[in-house]
Amino acid sequence: MAVQDFKLPDLGEGLPEAELVQWLVAVGDTVTLNQTIAEVETAKAVVELPSPYAGTITALHAAAGDVVAVGSVLISFDIGGTDAAPPAPAEPAQATAPEAAASAPAESAKSEPNLVGYGATPQGAGRPQRRARVAGSVTAASDTAVLEAAPHDAIQFADVVERPVERPRSTPPVRQFAKQLGIDLALVEATGASGVITRADVEAYATRVGATATAPAAAEPVETFEMPMPAAAGERTTRTPIRGVRRMTADAMVRSAFTAPHVTTFLTVDVTATSELIASLKGDRDLQEHRIGIMAVAAKAVCLALGRHPGLNSKWDDEAGEIVEHHYVNLGIAAATGRGLVVPNIRDAQELTLVELADAIRGLAETARAGKSSPADMMGGTFSITNVGVFGVDAGTPIINPGEAGILALGAVRRQPWEHRGEIALRDVMTLALSFDHRLVDGEQGSRFLVDVADILREPGRAMLMR
Repeated sequence: MAVQDFKLPDLGEGLPEAELVQWLVAVGDTVTLNQTIAEVETAKAVVELPSPYAGTITALHAAAGDVVAVGSVLISFDIGGTDAAPPAPAEPAQATAPEAAASAPAESAKSEPNLVGYGATPQGAGRPQRRARVAGSVTAASDTAVLEAAPHDAIQFADVVERPVERPRSTPPVRQFAKQLGIDLALVEATGASGVITRADVEAYATRVGATATAPAAAEPVETFEMPMPAAAGERTTRTPIRGVRRMTADAMVRSAFTAPHVTTFLTVDVTATSELIASLKGDRDLQEHRIGIMAVAAKAVCLALGRHPGLNSKWDDEAGEIVEHHYVNLGIAAATGRGLVVPNIRDAQELTLVELADAIRGLAETARAGKSSPADMMGGTFSITNVGVFGVDAGTPIINPGEAGILALGAVRRQPWEHRGEIALRDVMTLALSFDHRLVDGEQGSRFLVDVADILREPGRAMLMR
């Protein structure tokens, strides 16, 4: 019997752990290569893990609900034979520096397989190699660097040094703890096999350098929330662990609310013409299966309006000291799921027709509610839409998705008395709410953008006049 252990890989998100949602196999089962063996939930999505081997399951090293660290053994296989080697990686590894090749372990040929799309498995006990982002050197005069490519990681330089910028791997509570101590995580060495900096690593470093917390102890993150604490019979409260999508959403919303100066502007508009257009399209037998609704029309209007007001389709790059204007629209669609709010996006939405947008929106929503949105689906958005009207809400003040300049909330469409051609008539009316980052967008720009979107919803034919 030749037993091979399979360790939880880095799922390509730079996250140190994942929760095992469910096993799809059991001990004694025979599996084929790439057969789905488990579902794991990270802070961004539920991911299906394919089997890296063909063989028989000999052991499961975690149970559903367990939080497993990247690099920990997850499952064992009997792959037959005596000298069987694991399958070749999906792509050849590339060294990031000449020293990497010299220090590679001799047994690298027997490393864990690199699953397609899931990144490389950690090698050795040192910190995983990361692509350095260097623009000369960094000194103590630098402010805290916000790395847009990995918004959860922030490096604060406390000592005068010159070195390439590397993004240390750690959890949000550990980063907060290090910040309270005034410690630069880039100076802390990880002691664990996964290369993730822990609270103990930070405390050990603080002891050596004599750092003390600058914030009250009560402000420190309570890491015990990571463990389930269900209420016993008769208790009046229930404790739910804060992790996965809920933690990611909370972290992103707090970061956005306290980083981007939000401004929200409202406009109530008569959308009767759009309602009539949607009704006529639903009556077309060739279009019935596409389910074109108010969300699709609003998405098309947003794409057209962004072309006229590019400030709403940009981002604030604090690290580079630049405003980055996008010449494409990756349109985020906020979806409420049982796991929390997720915002997958439609790539190059500006290129899609109304029918194609309707299909894309429905596909994203169904995938999100099923918990199958991939990490890539929720990265790289440039502007977002949220439809609070489906809950019967007229308006709200949406929080901007981090890295974007604005978000549009659609209120409920209500039939109510409204002025129309000099008379009072029953019309379909809805309220639009636009939140935007005032660093990027002035009130005039935001207002003109909102009026352009409203004009298309008021008279869909106006879309023909925009480019």
